[in-house]
Amino acid sequence: MTYFNILGTPDYAIETRSLSKVYYKHDSQPVEALKAVDLQIPRGSFFALLGPNGAGKSTLINILAGLVNNTSGSAAIWGHDAKTQMRVARRSIGVVPQELNIDPFFTPREMLETQAGLYGIPQHARRTSEILQAVGLSDKADSYARALSGGMRRRLLVGKAMVHSPPILVLDEPSAGVDVDLRRQLWDHVKQLNAEGTTILLTTHYLEEAESMCDTIAIINSGRMIACEPTMQLLTRLDAKEMLITVDQELDACPETLAIYRGELLKPRQLRVAYPPSRVTGGEIFAALAAINLGVVDIVTREPDLEHIFLNLTHASGAGGEYEVTG
Repeated sequence: MTYFNILGTPDYAIETRSLSKVYYKHDSQPVEALKAVDLQIPRGSFFALLGPNGAGKSTLINILAGLVNNTSGSAAIWGHDAKTQMRVARRSIGVVPQELNIDPFFTPREMLETQAGLYGIPQHARRTSEILQAVGLSDKADSYARALSGGMRRRLLVGKAMVHSPPILVLDEPSAGVDVDLRRQLWDHVKQLNAEGTTILLTTHYLEEAESMCDTIAIINSGRMIACEPTMQLLTRLDAKEMLITVDQELDACPETLAIYRGELLKPRQLRVAYPPSRVTGGEIFAALAAINLGVVDIVTREPDLEHIFLNLTHASGAGGEYEVTG
């Protein structure tokens, strides 16, 4: 169960306005990690922040967590300024970092109890056993953290971020190093938190996670926000469609008549074509096949996925990055 003890219910769980961060180094030019980022994350949303390595994701999250001071602009957490109202802003957010920063000589139970104490949560209001069960660590509650696997440590960090029942949970690459079964368990719990009202901000290198779970996706590249749209709307931005066509004859090469559709012969009887559906219909392609006496046996269509959109947008705006796509 989720408890929100922060006063007020703002429209935006997180809001940044012209948020900028410049790192100054003595022996080199200043580095602009964030460049006037405007971002509004609605209360209760499941929000994804994507971007290649070095795009500015970690800097943005560290500012929200109160670990880094912004150079200019502002950031509000649950309606509270992250800089001038730091204490209440920090109580409004829980952050699961990428790094496995866990004291190896503490047990999971001791770690959660200590974290709850740091937030001033009285003994009777603590949910240590509930959280350990939620993240699948009840049977490891009294084992030393150094004996936990990487995936278990990752889930323990999720538990630490939840001890003060924040209305906002930031997950920075939470499924890195977690096997498939544990990842599914983790996401089941995070989805339940979101269903109960917790706003989730997720960064991930697994694009299919963002596509399947998040209602809104923002993409940052080279410190600039280059897209921020509902997931389904973002998926329609690429005017492209792919069709795999099985024909009734074996071919040695792709027919020239399909060149305008970027035709390619995959197998003796299988062709692949790609076309913009706003300007070309499937009927035109079938007519082109009929004109050279090729019959259609089977058709499989593929819509653009988030991977294609991400690469298209980041390459158009600057340097891209490596993202992992799993099936």
